Amino acid sequence: MQIADCRLQIDTICNLQSAICNPDPTRVVMQPIEMPAVNLALLAPMLIMFGWAAVLLLVDVFVIPEGGERLTGYLAIAGMVVAGLAGLPLWGLSGDTFSGMIVLDRYSLTLTWIFLIIGALSVLMALDYLPRQGIQQGEFYPLVLFAVGAMILMAQGANLIVIFLGVELLSLTLYILTGFAYPRVTSEEAAMKYLVLGAFAAGFFVYGIALIYGATGTLSLAGIAAYLGRQTFAAVDQTLLLAGSGLVLIAFGFKASLAPFHMWTPDVYEGAPTPVAAFMSVGTKGAALAALLRILTQALPALQPIWLPLLATLAALTMLTGSLGAIVQRNVKRMLAYSSVAHAGYILAGVIVASTQARGTESFLFYLLAYALTNLGAFAVLVALEQRGEAAWSLDSYAGLGRRQPLLAVAMAVFMLSLAGVPPTAGFMGKLYVFSAAWAGGLGWLALVGVLTSAISAFFYLRLVARMFMQESPEGEPIVEVSRSAGLDIWIAVAATLLIGLVPAPFITLIERSLVAAGS
Repeated sequence: MQIADCRLQIDTICNLQSAICNPDPTRVVMQPIEMPAVNLALLAPMLIMFGWAAVLLLVDVFVIPEGGERLTGYLAIAGMVVAGLAGLPLWGLSGDTFSGMIVLDRYSLTLTWIFLIIGALSVLMALDYLPRQGIQQGEFYPLVLFAVGAMILMAQGANLIVIFLGVELLSLTLYILTGFAYPRVTSEEAAMKYLVLGAFAAGFFVYGIALIYGATGTLSLAGIAAYLGRQTFAAVDQTLLLAGSGLVLIAFGFKASLAPFHMWTPDVYEGAPTPVAAFMSVGTKGAALAALLRILTQALPALQPIWLPLLATLAALTMLTGSLGAIVQRNVKRMLAYSSVAHAGYILAGVIVASTQARGTESFLFYLLAYALTNLGAFAVLVALEQRGEAAWSLDSYAGLGRRQPLLAVAMAVFMLSLAGVPPTAGFMGKLYVFSAAWAGGLGWLALVGVLTSAISAFFYLRLVARMFMQESPEGEPIVEVSRSAGLDIWIAVAATLLIGLVPAPFITLIERSLVAAGS
């Protein structure tokens, strides 16, 4: 028996050798796989961000002398300006690349410009903050560029794997930036908290993606929508799809600071360097909710009856939690952190309405722009006052600021009024846009909750304004000298906040053309 087996194995080997050495001409030859065409022009702003960040890392190490890290910051801003200009020729274009995994449309391009504005203002805020705090390192600015590139990738992603790559690249850079104030213990603690909770969120995301793939056999947003468009599919697949979608929504809840997944936000913002907290407060939320909007409208529209009431409830809970949490804060930085939670709820309302009408997408983009400029300006004032150390975070230290430094107090008042939604500011127009879109989209109760929470939030915003102009300064409060870069940051934000509030028509016209719909 063993001899027969050995002969069979020898014959098999000989036949295989003969086939290799003397191939049969009639045998079918496998054709090489054709790789899909890659249109890198559609990725120009994102590629500039990643490429320029890598170049700046080398330039900072080998070219810029020690103590010249400020030049790296200016070069980072220049790179973002170039990336913004590179997007101008793409405005009339739409298409996809890498087998449809990355798309370019006016929606993603508008988000790209918003993210570049956020990155540039954050770098401008950090130019004097870092050396003043003794944490000046040239790596800070390339990390911000990598983060902005990741946000653009999330906006352009049309595949769950691509979106996950963008989320994780953004998270990795923010873990480092949060702990950048080493050896300050609060900064290291904030970085550790953010890392641990971010790892949990990543686990939810990966597991959710796996379940969605198991149910549909694809990770493409269009492919998932096509699967859901079928007349029938197995009940077990539907269960897997719902479970996976729920886990993905939980992951986005962590990233966007939606209640009840927001508990890390005030601690991380308080411990992180203030420019980093400012960048996170608008950039992370904007990128996460931008990707969520694309997933809901392009992959899961068939499940709208399930996720719409769930997300609407989540948005209302987020508005209430953020507004009520900010009332009890005596620390301005923590107050702005809870404020950002409430505003995440307002932005989410626009995301939800985007599934029912185009005005939802428009309101999302408009509110994100208005909120970004306003909140970055408020944090810039905090950075200017932080020359006195963490004491500048105390609510009491703002008493009499209107007499000590009237221009700084006026700027802070503009930002507080805009965050509260008082006309004629960008915040008022943003809330009006979101609430009217929610009302027109059949979510009138959510619009009423938004109006109620805006009235609640007016208390703690106006409380700060009242302290600045209606109370005497504490003894020994010095007058701080506002640096040129911080002043430029503040007044750019003030001008934009008032301009959008007073003359909103051009911005609304631009936003109305920035739709998610294919071919927009």
